[in-house]
Amino acid sequence: MTDAPPSTNDTLAQAAARHGVELSKKQLEKLDQYCKLLWDWNERINLTRHTTYDRFVSRDLVDTRVLSELIEPGERVLDVGTGGGVPGIPLAILRPDVRVSLSESVGKKARVVQDIVKRLGLHVPVHAERAEAVLAKREFETLVIRAVAPLAKLLTWFKPHWDRFGRLLVIKGPAWVEERGEARHLGLLRNLELRRVANYPIPGAEGESVALMIWPRGQRRD
Repeated sequence: MTDAPPSTNDTLAQAAARHGVELSKKQLEKLDQYCKLLWDWNERINLTRHTTYDRFVSRDLVDTRVLSELIEPGERVLDVGTGGGVPGIPLAILRPDVRVSLSESVGKKARVVQDIVKRLGLHVPVHAERAEAVLAKREFETLVIRAVAPLAKLLTWFKPHWDRFGRLLVIKGPAWVEERGEARHLGLLRNLELRRVANYPIPGAEGESVALMIWPRGQRRD
């Protein structure tokens, strides 16, 4: 990783190299295409604030890479509240061996993501409904969640659905400790295990991001 500052003339390859993210030529091409499609749509509908390669890599792609390293081959993964497609679309590009699906309850965002997925040629189902509704019809090994809601809300939403998925992988910022305390106070972690499985600095900001894994107590997670 270099100390060179970001530039508005960056390429995706330069931004990835600066942040220590190794990508194949095919991954670079597909992710670059995703960025351009996302940013084009973003001029018409608010999908992301990360509209430079540096912001995309340092915030979106770094988080996605961390998640990608925690998922086993062949897993069925649901991206909860995908918004503009992160982390689900980059995850499908980084890990084509994983069966990724996206859920987005805001109809216009879901339609945009469907268009992006189609143009990218990805086999990624997009569900224009809440994740809970998707779980009523389908099962998954892992739910990935980023920038959706505090832990207490997430655990409340998914409490009735633990028979439909195996674990949560949640990206959080420095406030995760307080959120865990609130969830414990409300008894929402009583029958669950929570483990911090990754932590890494937030580029350009104080503190760090973490990846949390949450699963039912009594089920083995090495």
